[in-house]
Amino acid sequence: MSQPRPPADRPIPPRPPGPGRRPLAPGVEVRVLAAQVLDAVVHRGRSLKSELAAALPRLPDPRDRALLEAIAFAALRGRYRYEPALRGWMQKPPGAHEGPLLALLLAGCAQLDALQLPAHAALDATVEAARALGRPHQAGLVNALLRRAQREGFPPADPAGAWPSWLRERIAAAWPAQAPAVFAASAQPGPLWLRVNRGRIAREDYRARLEQAGLAAETDPRLADALRLDAPVPVAALPGFDEGLVAVQDGSAQQAADALAPEPGARVLDACAAPGGKAAHLLERDPALELLALDVDPRRLPRVEDNLRRSGVLERAQVRAADATMPALWWDGFTFDAILLDAPCSATGVVRRQPDILLHRREDDLAALVQAQARLLDATWALLRPGGTLLYATCSILPEENAEQVDAFLARTPDARAVALPEEFGHAAGAGRQRLPGEDGMDGFFYARLRKAD
Repeated sequence: MSQPRPPADRPIPPRPPGPGRRPLAPGVEVRVLAAQVLDAVVHRGRSLKSELAAALPRLPDPRDRALLEAIAFAALRGRYRYEPALRGWMQKPPGAHEGPLLALLLAGCAQLDALQLPAHAALDATVEAARALGRPHQAGLVNALLRRAQREGFPPADPAGAWPSWLRERIAAAWPAQAPAVFAASAQPGPLWLRVNRGRIAREDYRARLEQAGLAAETDPRLADALRLDAPVPVAALPGFDEGLVAVQDGSAQQAADALAPEPGARVLDACAAPGGKAAHLLERDPALELLALDVDPRRLPRVEDNLRRSGVLERAQVRAADATMPALWWDGFTFDAILLDAPCSATGVVRRQPDILLHRREDDLAALVQAQARLLDATWALLRPGGTLLYATCSILPEENAEQVDAFLARTPDARAVALPEEFGHAAGAGRQRLPGEDGMDGFFYARLRKAD
């Protein structure tokens, strides 16, 4: 699914060496970068993905890169606990210019709490990072606050507090019984879901290779190609990852292929294809598909092509930069047998994997997203042959983007009919099915299968 672009990003500037300045110890450099990434994301509206993309190449050791990512994600997921404690412990509220200090403290809290790093290493490196960030006068404060965190831990806090009030209220209204579990699951890291490339290796054979590498994986009866690692590892630790034997894709995203279920050799449109995982999955299952993968942003196409190439199916697909709502500019006039519309959305079902969503999403974003989804539905429906199937999917858990969106489409589209999906796709939600974050170990996802009258 192509997500709306986040606020404009500014890469982390390189740290000038300065006269007589010695290179930082690797552990200190990781904490410096973590503080810079978190400051940009929390206090300046930057995208976590973009900031990490700029910071990670500055660390040559893959273990340091993994640690930087782990600190950043853990700090953002734990903000609702760490920030109130830190503010309560500080003698005076931090000023508007103290963003870098607060970011470094968040990094320190995440190391001691969520990541359970050895206290002496985490404390020493984080205190030294304060000096490296040009704040030697605050190194003592950082040391004192983190030592208190080490001794006392953090007071209990409601994970719902991480959500902006307008969004929290919408979730609670939509899912009153499940809302506390949604908020709790969204504050925790998810398992690592793998999609085994059935065109290259059988799932059980790949599971055996994982076991030989010391990695335990579980299957799920609903997911024919999936394996789940409850203890996530870097992709570099996955046997055959670079050769395309396996890809990382959440279980809920893998179910899109089952919900669409195109006929063998069908002509298929993936209307919002980036980053390409669902298109690759469809072609891994049936290389005879005639598949067109579109994305409105040409900057995302290299990622789509890389994923298709690694899976060995790039030559089976057409990949184009095009706006699915403007078919006159790209459509050849031949209808599609099946269409996957994984629409841009609020991404409220994947907060645990993209925790900066809670910082960047604004209430007025929602109306624009709902309008864009409706335009995509109307435009792509016209490209579907009579008797064909369109799967509308989002990684949202908001009814206005999901059940209500589909109900409105059905009301204005006389030749559209909903095809019921079984319970394995989640809760009944209007004409579709909704899985909520953490249920069955998967991300939040909505699916509605629509058939065009003959």
